[in-house]
Parts: sequence; structure tokens; C-alpha cells
Amino acid sequence: MKCPRCGANDDRVVDSRESGDGRVVRRRRECVSCGLRFTTYERSEETPLRVVKKDGERVAFDRGRILGGMLRACEKLDVPIGSLEAATARIEQRCQEEFDREVPSAIIGNLVMEELRKLNRVAYVRFASVYREFSDVSQFLDEVRPMLGAGFADAPLDPVDERTGERTGERTGERTGERGPGPAVPPGPPRRGGYEG
Repeated sequence: MKCPRCGANDDRVVDSRESGDGRVVRRRRECVSCGLRFTTYERSEETPLRVVKKDGERVAFDRGRILGGMLRACEKLDVPIGSLEAATARIEQRCQEEFDREVPSAIIGNLVMEELRKLNRVAYVRFASVYREFSDVSQFLDEVRPMLGAGFADAPLDPVDERTGERTGERTGERTGERGPGPAVPPGPPRRGGYEG
């Protein structure tokens, strides 16, 4: 390896370490001529993976877009960034292992939902509502019902006050002076992102 200071092509390796996933080797080298120590990284050559979108367009695989979509789904939720980065790495690894050159965007979307479901249910529903393009509340409830248990998502919602946009509480007993909790609806869906389209 040529020395970046003196240009000599004579060095010795003083330390070698693998990355956590074993895909990269970091080596510390010392130039025999001038004594400079420098670092090199070795990794196996990989064929760049491309994503096939719904409309047939092909784009380069970008883990940043996956992480960005997950961050938007987890906005204002207690989900550590480290957990999202680890999930993104798992998604990238599965795509690299299971697909040679091209991966459908639908596969990536399903992998993202699989990871979000394990991390935070609200984030999962947010992402799913955008990715699956829910057009009415029944689709939303179909997605939520398995996670909340029988009966909860089947209960009718209170009427909405057109002036305030809030539930009136008629179903939960407001007329008698008692107000029940009513079903909790997760915050609205995140903005579009990732590989949709």
C-alpha cells in the first residue's frame, strides 16, 4: 500500500480489526520509510443493488431513504435512533442476501413495516397507512384490530363536533356526566418518503 505522505510502497500492518458484522476489515499500517501510521479498510466487492419502484422505474438502493421514512413514522415517539439504524441495517442486509441485482420496492416496504411493528405499533400504523394508501377508516381499523384485541377496534367512534373537530362523547356517557376513554387513534400518517411510488 502506497504511503500517503512519502509515496513509498513499503509498509507493515500493526493492527487489524473486523467490523461488527464482519463485512469490513480495518487495518492500521506503518510506513517503513517515514514511520507514518495510516488506516485502510478492506471490504468485498458487491454488485450495486437497484430498487424497482411500482411504476417500473429503477433507482439506486439508498439506506438513507429507508431510515428517513422510519424516522418520519416515529416522529415524536419514544423510539431510539440507534434502534432505527439497526433496523435499517437488517433490512439492507436481507436485501443484499436475498436479491442479486434488483429488489422490488414492495419488498422493502414490507420489511420496514415488519421492523416498525416490533419497535412501535403507532409508528407501524403511521407507515402502513401511507404505504398501503388507506382510503377510508375501515382500512385503518382492519390494520389496527389485530393489535388491539377483539372488541376494541369494533366499537363505534363518538360523533365529531363540526365546530371543534373533537369527539362529543355521546357514546361514552357524556349525557350522564361520565366520559369514557373511547378508542385511542394514533396520530396522523407521516409525509410520504422512502421508495413509495
